[in-house]
Amino acid sequence: MNTTYRTKKILSLAFVAAGLTLAGCKENWLIPEPLSFYAPENTFKDAAGIRATLVACERNMRIEWFGDSPPIGTEALFSDIAVEGTTDKSGPAQNLNLLITPDAQLNHGDYNKIGWYWIEGYKGIKYANTCITRIDEPTYKNEQEKNEILGAAYFHRAYRYYRLTQQFGDVPLILTDIITPKLDFQTTKREVILKKMKEDLEFAEKWVPIVTDKGSVNRGSVSHLLTKINLALGLFDDAIKSASNVIDGTQHKLMVNRFGVDAGNANRNVIWDLHRPANKSIGANTEGLMMVIDRLAIEGNVETGIQIMRNTVPFWFSNINTPSGIRGTIDTYGIEIDQVTSLGRGIGRIRPTNYSQKLIWDDKKDLRHAPGNWMRMEDILYNNPALKTANDPYYGKPLQFRNAAGAVLTIDTIRCWFEWPNYKLYIEDPQRVQPQGGNTDWYVFRLAETYLLRAEAYVWKGDLVNAAKDINAVRTRAKCDPYDASKININTVLDERARELYLEEPRKTELTRIAYIFAMTGKPAPNGKTYSMATFSENNYFYDRIMEKTDFYNKKVLTRHADEYTMSPYHVLWPIPQPTIDGNTGAVINQNKGYNGFQNNIPALTEIPKE
Repeated sequence: MNTTYRTKKILSLAFVAAGLTLAGCKENWLIPEPLSFYAPENTFKDAAGIRATLVACERNMRIEWFGDSPPIGTEALFSDIAVEGTTDKSGPAQNLNLLITPDAQLNHGDYNKIGWYWIEGYKGIKYANTCITRIDEPTYKNEQEKNEILGAAYFHRAYRYYRLTQQFGDVPLILTDIITPKLDFQTTKREVILKKMKEDLEFAEKWVPIVTDKGSVNRGSVSHLLTKINLALGLFDDAIKSASNVIDGTQHKLMVNRFGVDAGNANRNVIWDLHRPANKSIGANTEGLMMVIDRLAIEGNVETGIQIMRNTVPFWFSNINTPSGIRGTIDTYGIEIDQVTSLGRGIGRIRPTNYSQKLIWDDKKDLRHAPGNWMRMEDILYNNPALKTANDPYYGKPLQFRNAAGAVLTIDTIRCWFEWPNYKLYIEDPQRVQPQGGNTDWYVFRLAETYLLRAEAYVWKGDLVNAAKDINAVRTRAKCDPYDASKININTVLDERARELYLEEPRKTELTRIAYIFAMTGKPAPNGKTYSMATFSENNYFYDRIMEKTDFYNKKVLTRHADEYTMSPYHVLWPIPQPTIDGNTGAVINQNKGYNGFQNNIPALTEIPKE
């Protein structure tokens, strides 16, 4: 039985048992009053009860990719692969210098989800800590059962702290279930937190089973996360070892042959198969490591679905004219040229940069950029029925960007005109006649990324031959020519990640992690510069790479609403939400450099705090 999402009752039980959330304001520190069998002493009397906290962790993990304005979009727009595409109002995260402040709206669907990561990160930690703190309360069949549950809880806690320490840097470290109000949290150094998470994951690696229900923690996902933490600590040999535990094992292999629901369709390929919702969690798919599960027919699903087409597909049905000057496209379903059913009703909120649309595609044979898998605006037809009525000669013909005189035929090139990976973003949506992206499983970790993490570790060590082998394992699956070792550097790894992991990886998190490594090691970056931790917020690889690759933040681009795209080096770390700092009246939670409140900081803890 798949135990990932059992029932809403079990989930609510986990929430009641979990207790408290680090949200910064005193009124959020509520003492729960469990009723009847929901009391912790009844809930955690057996293994099934304490596993409910892990279900809460899994549900908490899922929401990052789901709903309107998903949090993963904020990760993308603080990177080289995308920007905020909303162009008809102020507020969305475009002018980052103006809008990203500690007291801004940091958890707003139209603006950004920085605050969501803080709040939900600590909720996930809370659920995991409930399990960890109470691990000795239930009666277990044996030590294996107990330790595999504990290992899974360690994974979930480490997953949140890995993300928080790359998003915010030094943050409070909480390792126990807090059941009374606490207003004296202190900031702990990032490396102290990561070392503790490494220790926990090394325990988990010994006990978490190799095979588990889809959507729950398995040993491959533990080793994959451990690889990221080893890299973040600069432990490159350890990263190679933990990645090799996954790659060289027997359970997980890259998918190189056709499989699943469309395997018999000769017009498709293995890249398409890999990202079909129905294929992601089937037994034949050996590439998925950690999944989130969301299906139309299961209780506890996300009612609105993933909505990824709404957020990532261009606003193709508006503001585009034919060369004759008539509106060219429309999103009506059931018309003669119905395109909304196959393209989705996008609003262009997550707008890819020229880097991710064009610059990274260096092989014409790449299946990830091939017709059918990859959509270009010229693949869309002028479909407005009014064109046929008016005898417009462009009805049914491909869109054009310019007319014969060279005039651009859309008034909004940011939101309405860009390319996208249809193979990944097309999600069937049977509940809507104008699809936005329905319920689907989604990859959190995939073996292709494990190869690229190990390749990165080899690059840091200067072993470019082995780095090339790992990158080429991913490239050749997509029918690309292999790279020669002489071409390999960190930029090569990041480019391959952008090709393979668009909107799977948390791009800002990974760029910041790499920026930290350059600053910690002093190794020269591909741009010829060296970096230092002493000036991390003023001079870092994260900012320099985005300025090198983007075509927005570095060119003073304006939206239709006259909002300018800006970014500064200190955006390598996000601001700690001000309500958290203000509500923590018994001690100091530090603010990141570049933001107001930094002047009030005190030295962060260099040891695990006593609780």
